[in-house]
Amino acid sequence: MKICFFGDSFTNGTGDEACLGWAGRVCLAGRSAGKDITYYNMGVRGDTSADILARWQQEANRRLPKGEKCGLVFSFGTNDCAAGEDGRARLPQTDRLKNARAVLVAAPKVWPTLMVGPVPVINDETANKRIADLSRQMGALAKAHKVPYLEVFDAIRDNQPWQEECSKGDGTHPGSAGYALIADMVAAWPAWQDWMAA
Repeated sequence: MKICFFGDSFTNGTGDEACLGWAGRVCLAGRSAGKDITYYNMGVRGDTSADILARWQQEANRRLPKGEKCGLVFSFGTNDCAAGEDGRARLPQTDRLKNARAVLVAAPKVWPTLMVGPVPVINDETANKRIADLSRQMGALAKAHKVPYLEVFDAIRDNQPWQEECSKGDGTHPGSAGYALIADMVAAWPAWQDWMAA
């Protein structure tokens, strides 16, 4: 199975000493269980949903052959809600939802698609309120378009290892233990398990 993971620095695994992030870890677990996975991490540091919407189709087309077993995993939104230079969110709420809807409509028409919700940040409760709202709204959009959605914000927000690792690192990204937390959540997700069982 060939899988493209599209997202931002949290999808990329920025800050992970092992350079795996959660996507690399969940694919490693799949390979260890005997699944033949080709893994493409398309996470780009700083990307918003607008950036991902603009690039995902061309990048996926280059990596996922038609007629073969392939899949897409999206995870974005934290950068949409983070404060820009003017203190406002980098993208307005209407754009966040419009971009998410565009991905959720187009992607499943081409390949099986999963979506992992946005992660929290530390020391910015205004951004976290926006992220929490976006996560709920994206979950509703995904349900409406029959795309499996994994909400991770609530489980991670108050997780002490996540908080500590982000504080010790660059103030935004966790280390290996933080990414392992997300990988464990994805690995236990029935939608991912269905992919691994197929």
